[in-house]
Amino acid sequence: MSEFQHQRFNMVDSQLRTNQVTDHRILRAMMDIPRENFVPEELRGLAYMDQDILVDRDREGADRYMMSPVTIARLTQLAGIDARDMVLIIGCTSGYAAALIARLADSVVCLERDERMSEAAARRLEELGCDNAATVTGLLEEGYSKEGPYDVILLNGSVEVIPQILFDQLKDNGRLVVVQEAGNGVGRAHLYRKIGEDVGENRVSFDAFAHLLPGFERKSSFTFA
Repeated sequence: MSEFQHQRFNMVDSQLRTNQVTDHRILRAMMDIPRENFVPEELRGLAYMDQDILVDRDREGADRYMMSPVTIARLTQLAGIDARDMVLIIGCTSGYAAALIARLADSVVCLERDERMSEAAARRLEELGCDNAATVTGLLEEGYSKEGPYDVILLNGSVEVIPQILFDQLKDNGRLVVVQEAGNGVGRAHLYRKIGEDVGENRVSFDAFAHLLPGFERKSSFTFA
């Protein structure tokens, strides 16, 4: 067993299983996927730590992070993805979330606003044989209606606000999962479910931390005396 394989085993056994990740498909996928391939070479030693990892800086100058193993695993589990689902991931970054969800879903569309990052993620996914995952470019906050509607939308980072246009891209009974900032540095994972034309469910599942996705900041308001 290589050093990275050993770290992968420890990640699954010591981080995921002890933090309520019970879906065996997710555990198996995260045991198989070489997480170290999705971070810069100089940071490979941190790939299996339970923390967000800064993986790149996009063309707009925003630092972009890969979610911690526990957060992405629990958020994916919360979505309840099955083998028939079409999934939109918003915020492709290095492509790890797409590689994970491609093991669970029928097809995955991974949206990234930086073309260079999108192309690099596509190469990694191709190397892993993820032929049911495609990367596309566009504004993250607008989603990607061209391939919708979707069974699941997963936001690969935290948000302060969720634009209505994302809910509009869900199928009936579609789910949106996200870490939503609640203030004072606290984040909580939410599961939204669309029923008919309305968002009929908002379930708060667990406390979580993730770095903010660009484009999902709360707009500043000014009060004039």
